Amino acid sequence: MDSKKSLDVYRDWLGIKETDRPLNYYQLLRLTQFDDDQDRVRRHYRKMHNHARKFATGEFSNASQELLNELARAMLCLTDVRRKKEYDASLGRKAVGGKKQKDGLDGILLEKELLSRQQLDIAEKYAAAVGLSLRDAICQKDFLPQLAVMQAFAQAEGLPFIELNDVTIDESLFPKISAVTARTHSVVPLMIEHDHLLLASPNPLDLHLEEDLKLRLGMPVRTVLCTSEDVNSIINEHYSREKVDAEIAERSQDDAGEAKEAQGLSKTWEKIKKWTQKNE
Repeated sequence: MDSKKSLDVYRDWLGIKETDRPLNYYQLLRLTQFDDDQDRVRRHYRKMHNHARKFATGEFSNASQELLNELARAMLCLTDVRRKKEYDASLGRKAVGGKKQKDGLDGILLEKELLSRQQLDIAEKYAAAVGLSLRDAICQKDFLPQLAVMQAFAQAEGLPFIELNDVTIDESLFPKISAVTARTHSVVPLMIEHDHLLLASPNPLDLHLEEDLKLRLGMPVRTVLCTSEDVNSIINEHYSREKVDAEIAERSQDDAGEAKEAQGLSKTWEKIKKWTQKNE
């Protein structure tokens, strides 16, 4: 019997007993329906991801990568406050008050005992003195690895976080974002999920940029947070400085062409006015 045909990755790799397909995100991550604990969502995701990654080479490599991306989609949805609320409603969950969000990044770091009160005070004073965000001040002081800081920051912002080496980005998505945009805003395309383009960046997208991309791409976009190290690695690989220079040069030519066309129209209009005045 062909092993590929008989393989059920959900049953055989993840140990999921449910037989109905497709699985919802809670079933996929082996969570209780409507679980609101983001830390538990991430722990389950990491456990499933690490297991599925064992099959990333060999005859099941394609199935493994598809499953890895599917697991990532589930985690990204269930750790995005707005998206999770919409998803839960689609599964029949009634509106609930929900767990009160902690007081920003500082409250989360203290609650999880990632920083002491003394370390936080030092970081806050440093941030105020040099004009940094608390997040960046903590990283510069080396109180925590950037990965831990970004995960806490994502939770404070109500946004999902991902390590970019967890997924394989579809090559066809890279042309959707210009090299100028990628390097200026530290943003790269990640995946398309439910007709939304997910964009990875260390920072929440500026609203003006979000609207501009939505108009240009013809689809809504969502932010997924990642470390600056991860996004810079993707940018350096796919959006070289040479591409930026080429795009700027092309835009300059287009602007010059538009200016020349406008000048030509202006001259034509002047000729029309003179002819009209002469023949009145």
